[in-house]
Amino acid sequence: MPIEILMPALSPTMEEGTLAKWLVKEGDEVNSGDIIAEIETDKATMEFEAVDEGIMGPILVAEGTEGVKVNAPIAMLLEDGEDASAVTAPAPAATNAPVVEAPDTPASSLPKYSNNAAPAAPTAADGARIFASPLARRIAADKGIDLASLQGTGPKGRIVKADVLGAKPSAATPAATSTPAASATAMPSSPSADMVAKAYEGREFEEVSLDGMRKTIAARLTEAKQTVPHFYLRRDIKLDALLKFRSEINAQLESRGVKLSVNDFIIKAVALALQSVPAANAVWAGDRVLQMKASDVAVAVAIEGGLFTPVLQDADQKSLSALSSEMKDLATRARDRKLAPHEYQGGSFAISNLGMFGIDNFDAIVNPPHAGILAVGAGVKKPVVDAEGNLAVATVMSVTMSVDHRVIDGAVGADLLKAIVENLENPMAMLA
Repeated sequence: MPIEILMPALSPTMEEGTLAKWLVKEGDEVNSGDIIAEIETDKATMEFEAVDEGIMGPILVAEGTEGVKVNAPIAMLLEDGEDASAVTAPAPAATNAPVVEAPDTPASSLPKYSNNAAPAAPTAADGARIFASPLARRIAADKGIDLASLQGTGPKGRIVKADVLGAKPSAATPAATSTPAASATAMPSSPSADMVAKAYEGREFEEVSLDGMRKTIAARLTEAKQTVPHFYLRRDIKLDALLKFRSEINAQLESRGVKLSVNDFIIKAVALALQSVPAANAVWAGDRVLQMKASDVAVAVAIEGGLFTPVLQDADQKSLSALSSEMKDLATRARDRKLAPHEYQGGSFAISNLGMFGIDNFDAIVNPPHAGILAVGAGVKKPVVDAEGNLAVATVMSVTMSVDHRVIDGAVGADLLKAIVENLENPMAMLA
């Protein structure tokens, strides 16, 4: 009996992907573990291994196809002796097909991650249940959107987060637009693409379609800015001692082919500071805070069309040379979109360094569930007053720490930033 090969979920948040390339063709023998295709997610291109063995049958989705839903049939695998011409390809599932419900799980066994429970499963006018994910129901309730007016793009026609976020204003329920209370709580919707294009009618422009990464960045950062209560802490850091120490240690490491960057010292300083102020080494988990033990630090890496935040795990326990080597490897593979999901997911705190581009200072957006992010500017020579009250010149770097106030209060954030500054202004202490 033919076996359906389904579009895999290559990360916990993946809902669709691009079938970039088939590595087998119809009639090829396939063994379990063979790599048969390359799949592009919103973050990376990953290899897809066969689970079963057999003969490659009809390929249902051509390579280069975008927006292939998770669990959608993409090919057929035949057993020995089966004729490919006799195989009937499965028809695409109808969006209104019934969904087989899994048995109810006892509430006591479910983890509690949110204060705001998703609204109860809605029903259509004829009494039929509307299938939607809990997050989609919650967003729809916040935005005043009638789920009955939406067509789901998830498995078996299930309404998912992307369907609600992309809903047009016409999908709003009358109650949401007629009552002052609903109007006060509903999030404002952006103008449609047609409305924006009409405003520039007569002007020459080129439309650039959004790839999966750009869509994900737009959705996540919009959600972060709207839902995370940010506050900002700023400090200037004198870098002269660090620059001198870095020059000396790089001279000693030259024979090993190691060259430390200022960013390597910043990663180490943040990691050690999170250990010094453990209350800040935490993440937001809906209705609770998860206090982390190790310092897992994410670092923003710019790539064409977006960015990655690869995570250096246990950064507090690693040497500067080990951090430097690992960061270079992660950054290189990030630019090639070859990172595995576990290499860019997680972490409790992030670093974004635009100093190398000549930016003096900026404010970064917290990337949930992280509790904070350090925005690093350029080191610039400035006049300063030294400890004796004399005017001097020093290399000063401006940093801004954006903080999620649900996790970190002002005093705790100030302690964390103070620890980071002390580590960077006294770099030798980080090796003790």
